[in-house]
Amino acid sequence: MTPIDWDAFWAMIATFYEGGGWPLKALVIIAVAVLIRVVLQFVIRRVVNRIVNGVKKKQGAEDTQALQNSPLAAVRVVQRTRTLGSVLNNILTTLITIVAVLLVVTAINKDLTGAFSLITAALGAGLGFGAQNIVKDIFNGLFMVAEDQLGVGDVVDLGSATGVVENVGIRVTQVRDVNGTLWYVRNGEILRVGNMSQGWARVILDLAVPYDADIDAVQERMLKTASDLAGDAKWRSRVLEKPEIWGLESISAEALVIRMVVKTRSTAKDDVARELRMRLKRSLDDLGVKLPALNTIVLSGYEGANSVKGARPPKTKPIVIPPSEGMKESTRRARKNG
Repeated sequence: MTPIDWDAFWAMIATFYEGGGWPLKALVIIAVAVLIRVVLQFVIRRVVNRIVNGVKKKQGAEDTQALQNSPLAAVRVVQRTRTLGSVLNNILTTLITIVAVLLVVTAINKDLTGAFSLITAALGAGLGFGAQNIVKDIFNGLFMVAEDQLGVGDVVDLGSATGVVENVGIRVTQVRDVNGTLWYVRNGEILRVGNMSQGWARVILDLAVPYDADIDAVQERMLKTASDLAGDAKWRSRVLEKPEIWGLESISAEALVIRMVVKTRSTAKDDVARELRMRLKRSLDDLGVKLPALNTIVLSGYEGANSVKGARPPKTKPIVIPPSEGMKESTRRARKNG
């Protein structure tokens, strides 16, 4: 296979460009801009895929979700690489578009560049305050990615939205909450980032017991139940440290409140908390301790929906929904009749 002589190729493009009128020059500029964009995006995508596949191969995982049981560094490399790839693609498209437009304007008439500069200055003066928000969005998004504040697949609390990060754009971050709602949050409006996927998490369980209960016996049974959970083969990899009893947390009009804490992986917090509550209920029933009746039940909607992980955590890629049996049957009939 004969190698491409790039010098001859670009010389031909330059000759073709100088010999034509402005419509031909504009066409060449647009074609070259599209070619550069395709090549650079291919390079970015190739680098991202190589890093991600390398991490998965090293950890012996086929899907990103399988990395949740691997060391934290592997998960962060995958998430941060994908996020940086998305942001670089957005920046690349924006810069190439701006440069291509300026070159097309220059190709049409060189004098238009000066007029274009005057128009741009006038628009900049008129829209200065509005442009500040756009610049703020862009720079805040770049700093969030550069400082690894969040990444694709992270569970975050941005104040205005809580859920799984699906995309980090140059201006907008997309977050899907536990109800499936996709929130578009402007980067410039993100004043704080609570990342629940970095490092570790802590299950804090407050258990209310009646006044006549033996507190020492209850605490001993709670600690034994949590320790059995931590030693279980299914849960051993999700619990990072031995469970602890922090003691009597508060005294209310109805009961005494005892606090227990368990340090877990960030992605396993909700699963461990649910299993621990179930085991504590059974254990205290065996001990003969009756938990106080609930006087009030407060139902919280999506405003407090922080629990987005579970037995089937959200995916970081589109989920293909198979058609129902009714749709399959109707499709077969349509094909048969049609």
